[in-house]
Parts: sequence; structure tokens; C-alpha cells
Amino acid sequence: MNLVAMAASLAIPSAWTIEAESPAAQVTFRHGTIDIDSPKGLTLWWRRPVAAPVTIAFEAMAVAKGGANDRVSDLNAFWMATQADGGSVLTHPRSGAFAAYDDLRTYYVGIGGNRNATTRFRRYVGEPGNRPLLPEHDLSAPADLLRPNVWTRIRLIADGRTVAVERDGRRLFTLADDQPYRRGHWGLRTTWSHLRIRRVTVTQR
Repeated sequence: MNLVAMAASLAIPSAWTIEAESPAAQVTFRHGTIDIDSPKGLTLWWRRPVAAPVTIAFEAMAVAKGGANDRVSDLNAFWMATQADGGSVLTHPRSGAFAAYDDLRTYYVGIGGNRNATTRFRRYVGEPGNRPLLPEHDLSAPADLLRPNVWTRIRLIADGRTVAVERDGRRLFTLADDQPYRRGHWGLRTTWSHLRIRRVTVTQR
């Protein structure tokens, strides 16, 4: 097992590309923690591409301490993301608005989306306006949503045909993909929220 990146090297500004819908969005890096405070859509791409089999892990907190964007919503991520033609997402900067990412080929998870009402997994197919959602990948039970001011551990897995999302040791989603996405970029995603991210690791085997 080759540990490609540890938290110390990931939690620095030069490791990331920011796409923010609002100039008021703030992303700060301090003491190994990434703080994302945004009134609109924002995607934070790790600059280094990854290849399967890979596991991306991090701890996240939805901050609710009275700030303007502390609404507890949208702990989201893309992984194995490419342009529809297979090119790098970093060669085509986007506005940060959610719809701007519809044309990617990628896996996506949204934990606590729609104002902390849904948790969903999608396999984007590179077609604008088309974000397929299977019924079993649309959750809304309280245990599947965000809790304010509590750290939660997320694992994003692309292991060849098996694609999965785990949270605090529990499997949220599993997809047996006959045509898996095997390489690309991964990024953290949110909208109108305040998140903190720490202990990020990317492990390739």
C-alpha cells in the first residue's frame, strides 16, 4: 500500500484549486484544518490526479456557531472526475455553481443536501442537465444527515468495479460499476455553508 498524501501536505493552499461562485467565499488553511465559509457554491479541487484503486478519507464538521453561512448543509464531494472527453477538470475552470459540473464524468456524494434534508450518491455521465439518481441512492433518515458541530469521518472509495461511500465506519452507498471511472481528480464541494475539513489522506494501492 502506497500512502500518496497525508494530512500535513494536503492542508496547504498550494495543494488545491478553488472555484467559488461568490467573491465573499473564504477558504483558510490553519493547523492542519481547511475552513470553508461560503455564501454560495464552491468546489475545492485537489490538484493532483488519482487513479483506482484509491481511498480518499477525511474528517468533516458542519459548523453552526452563529455565522452568516452556518446553516448545516451540503457536505459534498466529487471523485474520479474528468471532462466528458477524459481531460483534466483543471483545464476547464468553472464558476462554482452546481449546474456548471453537470457535464463531468465523476462520482458524487452530497451529505445533508437540500438544507440537510437528503443524502445522495450519483454517477455523472458527462451530459449537461443529466445527474442520474437511483432510488436506493437517495436517503433522508436522520442518521444519514449532518449533525452540527460534530466531526464525521468520510471515506470515498474507487476500487475498480466497486465504488462506495462510508461514514463513521458505516457503508452509506455501494455501486457495482460495469464501466468504472478509474482516474481523475477529487474535490470537496458545498453551497451556502460553513465546513471544516481535517485529517485528509489519499491512499492508492
